[in-house]
Amino acid sequence: MNAPVTLGQPLTRREDRRLLMGRGRYADNTAPSGALAVLFVRSPHAHARLNGIDKAAALESPGVAAVYTAEDLVADKVGHLPAISEIKDEAGNRHREPAHLPMPVGKVRHVGDIVAMVVADTLDQARDAAELVVVDYEELPAVVTAAQALAPGAPLVHDDVPGNLMCRWSKGDAAATDAAFARAAHVSQLTIRSPRQVVHYLEPRATWSSWNAAEDLVTVTLASQGVQIVHRLMCDSVLGLAKDKLRLVTEDVGGGFGPKFPIYPETALIAWATRKLRCGLRWACERGEMALTDSHARDLVAHAELALDAEGRFIGLRVKAEANFGAYVSMVAPTIPTTGMAKVVSGLYRIPAIRLDFDCAFSNTVPVDAIRGAGKPETLFMLERLVDIAAHETGRSPAALRRLNLLRADEMPYASASGYTYDAADCVRLFEAALKTADEPGFAERRVASEAAGKRRGLGFSCHLHGTGGVADEHVVVKVQPDRLVASLGTQSQGQGHETVFAQVLAASLGVPLETIEIRQGDTRTIPHGGGTGGSSSTIISGTTLKRAADVVIQRGRDLAAERLETAPDDIAYRDGAFEVVGTDRRIGLFELAARTPFSGDAQFADKIESFPTGVMVCEVEIDPETGEVSLDRLVAVADCGTVVNPRLLVGQMHGGIVHGLGNALMEEAVYDEETGQLLSGTLMDYTLPRAQDVPPMVVETIDTPSPNNFLGLKGVGELPTNGAPAAIANAVVDALRPLGVRHIDMPITAPKVWQALQTP
Repeated sequence: MNAPVTLGQPLTRREDRRLLMGRGRYADNTAPSGALAVLFVRSPHAHARLNGIDKAAALESPGVAAVYTAEDLVADKVGHLPAISEIKDEAGNRHREPAHLPMPVGKVRHVGDIVAMVVADTLDQARDAAELVVVDYEELPAVVTAAQALAPGAPLVHDDVPGNLMCRWSKGDAAATDAAFARAAHVSQLTIRSPRQVVHYLEPRATWSSWNAAEDLVTVTLASQGVQIVHRLMCDSVLGLAKDKLRLVTEDVGGGFGPKFPIYPETALIAWATRKLRCGLRWACERGEMALTDSHARDLVAHAELALDAEGRFIGLRVKAEANFGAYVSMVAPTIPTTGMAKVVSGLYRIPAIRLDFDCAFSNTVPVDAIRGAGKPETLFMLERLVDIAAHETGRSPAALRRLNLLRADEMPYASASGYTYDAADCVRLFEAALKTADEPGFAERRVASEAAGKRRGLGFSCHLHGTGGVADEHVVVKVQPDRLVASLGTQSQGQGHETVFAQVLAASLGVPLETIEIRQGDTRTIPHGGGTGGSSSTIISGTTLKRAADVVIQRGRDLAAERLETAPDDIAYRDGAFEVVGTDRRIGLFELAARTPFSGDAQFADKIESFPTGVMVCEVEIDPETGEVSLDRLVAVADCGTVVNPRLLVGQMHGGIVHGLGNALMEEAVYDEETGQLLSGTLMDYTLPRAQDVPPMVVETIDTPSPNNFLGLKGVGELPTNGAPAAIANAVVDALRPLGVRHIDMPITAPKVWQALQTP
């Protein structure tokens, strides 16, 4: 008999065998061969007026079924691609959100904006026809950076948005913060520029559709992070369809990290055109096209000031920032740099007064939205660099200044001055555990050895956290069938191992073998409720709701078992996958009971989505001063993620998140020409991602401080390491170079930047 499954077991991933043997159900792989091919004609200009589009020659090209432009959308009253989050200025005015049709009317606003949609029998025929679409562009001046966009007299991205100002957003008590700075014994300052980034998941976005004439139904299969929100927006806001006339399906997804969450023009256009043409369509984004279509992230300039008293205690933090939102307001973009910063800007520290002021700008660039971390990596990079600077400016070590200001376990829950309550953490224990594991006392000897070899060695810390979020519209249904459990839920796996972790929760709750559990996600017809996956909250949302649904299964099963065993329900106990009459050997198994009467249990999410996982990273780097090359020698991460369901999966999330943060710190940057708005880093020849040789030995440890915000004590983990890695790496680099006069280097910390910093007197 198999040993019972429990929470906390390091089970291997159930889905790996299927995926590694090529049996994955990815969107482009499942598209039917008979679907018509779709190609989008995209603007080569960052900003241009559309004086006319001639599609006559394209329509006559062999195999072409249709060529659509914005005029067709207007004629069909296709609507705006809306945001689902919002921010407001201090007067209570909502952020400005100009119309964003799937194809823009009148003018294009970034390179890659869609001007025409070509549908043909084959992709090659669609490519030939696309070359025959004649667009009369009147090129206009472009603004690329937030500073350019907000400058007086700057060209307007949207004529109805004065000064390109999407919103002026603030958070925190300005008077209390000013008072703290007025009495400060020392103020440290830092200005950072967090570069724009492009996600490069293994699987580019793909979409295909089918038409069912009998049901008047369009079904769209796509790579997404959850179909329910996109379905609601497409039906209610974009296409004006009854919800039973559109079905969205997502099966396997090869990476998401945020940019597969929003509603995109291509998805809406394929659903719309399928209904017009009454036939199936298919589209797959090419790798080179992806940088011009999928949401970017970060792109923040911020000036921060940290006020300290004479003893070195933090008494105030002030941030003035400019956030570049790109050409349009993407789905959850408003809250990414703004409340994303506010959630974590206090770090793991006691900071009694905080003020944040943002100018949010439109520009002629790809819209930004969430990428792993969603506003937090750049915030914690800024804060942790500032703490290191303050330590050296006040004659303290970085470790000593942190020890003085770290929150204690007895201060939890802690109400931060930026408006968020940290649920549970032991920051001091985290910090000391990380330094011990990293052998901080041995660093001096390792530094001497590096210097003897002509290298510079540095040690860096990062105290970091994440504030989980997402959309908790969850209704789990667990059906008990004669041979298995089928659980339907509204989050969406993109590689995190949902099939394993959620089956583990159910198996532990009901005492059944793991292999008898089937997890279903991603279908608006069979799973009408769900908020998708984002904000490191899937296990909080679906895990807790699965446990509640399992409890309902036991309740309902007890009544059925009592009838079958001819006793009162109060005499029935549930143990090890079976109902039994207490004090007797009379029992009936869960599946045996369902063979006579299939039944189910369901539950809705009933906890708080918020949790604040915390972590400390310690990084050591070695730098070649002759070339500026940075080599990561070692990295230790200690994380507090509350109750751990599966340690093996947690370590995998930590490794992936660290490597993502490593890329952010050392190599990733989406570069635009600031005059033309042309993206200069649109391919993997120009945009660098981490390779195996860039990844150091990693040690991951965990401590467990359960969250009081959900009954299982869970916290999120997926974004936590990405939040912390850039700051730990940057602090290590500057620690190595500080004796040579280097105070700060912005991300990405490339070899040329390091070399140049060493040449500057």
